[in-house]
Amino acid sequence: MPGPFPGMDPYLERRDLWPDVHQRLITYSADTLQPQIRPRYHARIGERLYVIPPHRSIYPDVTVTQRQPATTAEGRGVAALMADAPMVIAVAPEEVREPFIEILDLAHGGRVVTVIEVLSPANKTPGEGHEAYRRKQEETLASDTHLVEIDLLRQGVPTVAIPPHYLTPYQPWHSVICVSRAGRRERFEVYVRTIRQRLPRIAIPLHPPDPDAVLDLQAVLERCYEHGAYSDLIDYRLDPEVALPADDVAWVDDHLRQQGLRP
Repeated sequence: MPGPFPGMDPYLERRDLWPDVHQRLITYSADTLQPQIRPRYHARIGERLYVIPPHRSIYPDVTVTQRQPATTAEGRGVAALMADAPMVIAVAPEEVREPFIEILDLAHGGRVVTVIEVLSPANKTPGEGHEAYRRKQEETLASDTHLVEIDLLRQGVPTVAIPPHYLTPYQPWHSVICVSRAGRRERFEVYVRTIRQRLPRIAIPLHPPDPDAVLDLQAVLERCYEHGAYSDLIDYRLDPEVALPADDVAWVDDHLRQQGLRP
């Protein structure tokens, strides 16, 4: 069954759900594009690896030490001074793997013509994940490869290639898709949507003069929702984890009541 929202479901931004949503968005987007672009092109799922400090603590068992009286030269017992048992936290690097889509031109030796990114919270939060994404973004923009960035997340700092102040006149919006074509870096093709609007059908550039492929992002999201069985995991009686503006809170409440998901 499709999700209850006409566009992006804000409940899918939940921290424990998003990694699964992200993987499915990448996989199903590649599946959707593959039959459109064959046989000249091939949609391949790549992976970016970076290392971040862990957020996991290890709490070992406390060893109780028996206090033994010490004897002075005069034979009088005194209590030995014992340190309190500390909490031991092991700190080690943590590997993070993020998938993305590459479209290869098989007629030109498998050259990468297009990269498609679906942004994650780590990409939009200051730190190694954000810096790693920015490095890859800059490398792609400096190359002859098209870049398609899909940002469905309301949380985090603006990260897609277009400078954020260019999008200010189009507020309010919750999701943004940014397409930067090789050889035309001075202009961006942008789609902005709120949670009240259907996600767009995106033009995916290939090697000129071949026509663009089309990625129906809403259809991909609905496939994710159905195959991920997210309706079993979401309690729509609660507010979404990432807070909404006041006018959207009222709209969501009314919309979910109409869907029979709130009393």
